[in-house]
Amino acid sequence: MILRRFDQLFTRFRTYLILICLGASIWGCSSYKQFQYIAEEFEIPSQVFRNDYSQTWQAVLQIMQKYDLALHNQEAGIIKTRWIDNTLELNFADSFGSRDAVKAARFKLILNVVKGFRGTREVTKVTVFKRQMVENDFLQGWKVVRSDGILEKTILYRIERILAVDRRLKKIEEKKAKEQEANF
Repeated sequence: MILRRFDQLFTRFRTYLILICLGASIWGCSSYKQFQYIAEEFEIPSQVFRNDYSQTWQAVLQIMQKYDLALHNQEAGIIKTRWIDNTLELNFADSFGSRDAVKAARFKLILNVVKGFRGTREVTKVTVFKRQMVENDFLQGWKVVRSDGILEKTILYRIERILAVDRRLKKIEEKKAKEQEANF
């Protein structure tokens, strides 16, 4: 009698537990889909470099010299470009896609360079934000669209390569200086 009653309670408890877990998993997935766009939107590409601030700033300026800069302030660590027209690139990239061609497209880059420390070593964090705007027709006006992140990651990669080449050249110069000192 006691065992049968215990078995009934355990079966009921197990059923409730399964229903709670099922409901939580369904609610969890639907709530994530609501906030997935927000999480992706605020995911700004950045990278920490093991170089000092002045070296990183010079590398960033070297990369950004091909863009029309509206602002570059080393003390504040910010670089902004003017609006750059990329209608042709956007239409070409999506020429095999399902979307219609856009009437006009433009973007602006904002780079932030911040000095920090990891232990006793100086490091620099570079953040690249691309604001992409698209105009499908003159009635709708400009709409902000999410960036694909390729340009931002490319800029960070180029900065890393410039800094790596600078580190390698510095090692070669130090080695030559030691050799000349030893030969003298």
